[in-house]
Amino acid sequence: MSFKYRQKKIALINDISGYGRCSLAVEIPVISALKVQCCPLITSILSNHTGYSTYFFDDYTDKMVPYIENWKKLGIHFDGIATGFLGSKEQIDIVKDFIEYYKEDDTIVVIDPVMGDHGRTYATYTKEMCAAMKRLLEHADITTPNLTEACVLTDTQYHDGKWKLSDLYDMACKITAQGPKKVVITGIIQGDFLANYIYEKGSEPKIVRSHKLGTERSGTGDIFASIISADAVNGVEFSESVKKASRFISRCIKKSIELDIPVKDGVCFEEVLHTLK
Repeated sequence: MSFKYRQKKIALINDISGYGRCSLAVEIPVISALKVQCCPLITSILSNHTGYSTYFFDDYTDKMVPYIENWKKLGIHFDGIATGFLGSKEQIDIVKDFIEYYKEDDTIVVIDPVMGDHGRTYATYTKEMCAAMKRLLEHADITTPNLTEACVLTDTQYHDGKWKLSDLYDMACKITAQGPKKVVITGIIQGDFLANYIYEKGSEPKIVRSHKLGTERSGTGDIFASIISADAVNGVEFSESVKKASRFISRCIKKSIELDIPVKDGVCFEEVLHTLK
């Protein structure tokens, strides 16, 4: 087979939870459904996500470097590198070194700066880690922050009110000035809609909106970033990819409501995965 037609590969850096449908547990099947080989680099292992009352947790930080060193021996080329939740400054630094080693002219780096939500950073995220994430962003081609994370990355004051388009534009410009060529700010509430603000450096911004359905569920951000990552290496136009991701997540949530899936159990994406193309 000609090299031109070989299957694309993404190095996916995130944790894995055995139960609760989030992180690698949803990202691997979603990326695979889009005909891209997913190569996971695990940051930690959990029995289930931390939204449950109890969970087992195994930090994989000390094993990440020897894991990567064996990949280097294989001489692997990645068409994409995608990052999810990183639990410490040390992990962020390891990922930074990984990207610097593996990023080539045709490698697309997608960074999902998972730092917080609803106007607050996660309890584990320190000021030092937020600063390290900003430095990591310098290596991104695409980034997918939610509104809270966009505020953190741009030192903007978060508020629960209606966001002016000029303020969103200002944040998007500040984020692309840090490195990424493309940014989508997710989870912007506009009445009965959820909006995603899309900006590509040098182009007019776009907004993709969908009706709010039910309550928030784990894993939807991971699914969104996975579709963006796989589409990016497959050459899908950015705004079309955001539309696809938004539509697919809406179908996932709708089906989860129909089947009365507990909110903590995430979205039953398996029921509609066949619709993702």
